[in-house]
Amino acid sequence: MAQHKILIIGVGSIGERHTRCFQSTNRAQIRICEPNETLRKTIAERYHLQHVYASLDEALVDPPTAAVVATPAQTHIAISQRLAEQGIHLLIEKPLSTSIEGTETLIQTVKKQKLTAAVAYVHRANPALAALRQLVQSGRFGKPVEATFITGQHFPTYRPAYREIYYTRHETGGGAIQDALTHILNAGEWILGPLDRLMGDAQHLALPGVTVEDSVHVIARHGPVMAAYTLNQHQAPNELVFTIMCEQGTVRFEYPTRVRWMTNPATQQWQQQEYESLERDTVFTNQANAFIDAIEGKSPPLCTLEEGLHTLKLNLALLKEVQSPPWTVI
Repeated sequence: MAQHKILIIGVGSIGERHTRCFQSTNRAQIRICEPNETLRKTIAERYHLQHVYASLDEALVDPPTAAVVATPAQTHIAISQRLAEQGIHLLIEKPLSTSIEGTETLIQTVKKQKLTAAVAYVHRANPALAALRQLVQSGRFGKPVEATFITGQHFPTYRPAYREIYYTRHETGGGAIQDALTHILNAGEWILGPLDRLMGDAQHLALPGVTVEDSVHVIARHGPVMAAYTLNQHQAPNELVFTIMCEQGTVRFEYPTRVRWMTNPATQQWQQQEYESLERDTVFTNQANAFIDAIEGKSPPLCTLEEGLHTLKLNLALLKEVQSPPWTVI
């Protein structure tokens, strides 16, 4: 297999995961760029890396084939623009940014340079969720008419360092909307098409040590399809359930591996397909392989820059919306 030179820029928790998962594809020569000397040395030693850089200037002396931009969200566009101008393919961590400034210029540069560019919305690399999408879009159950997306987890258990990282501030991509709900909105659009209307409510309810929102409720429309999204980052169960109500049946994804459907309301019997149980790294490795496939022209990116930009616009609209939700006071 071709050994693509993949530069991971920023090797905090998500950058380290990309390092590990791209390495596990056996299709990439991994390089890292990290200004924090202690972190840089730790990751280099842990993964036996030979190409290790303290700055982007150093890393670009011998340009990589592609780069994974895993720095804080407000830096994504400037870094990606510089890489694109040098002809380097891009996988940009979510969210694409914390504002739309520079995004259209980046898209045009990517097109001019004929580059592969993707945004790392990793749910699209989950085979069970892909199966749900295929069932919904096949027309087997008629047109979708309504959908609910319900998810929650105990953030201190799964992300214990959240108090010390970008999560604490909206300006760096933090809070439940930009950190977690953005994944769910993007997955909903992947299944049902673009969201074109939304309104919402958000609040910090229980997550210790931060003041950004940890719970979000959204009412939305994917064209004619009514949708509701609810998410929190403090409940005990780690769950994610997508339910799509169609004209002739209901289809459901239950994280991480089960797809169910029901077509007969009289019997109340579900049919289901179980998928192989996934370690969290597995979907990231799937994403890494899909990105390399896209570089090699074998398949399109899982999530294009344009799709990532639309989800970014949803993030920003929702952050503005929840500052003064349109309550009807009784």
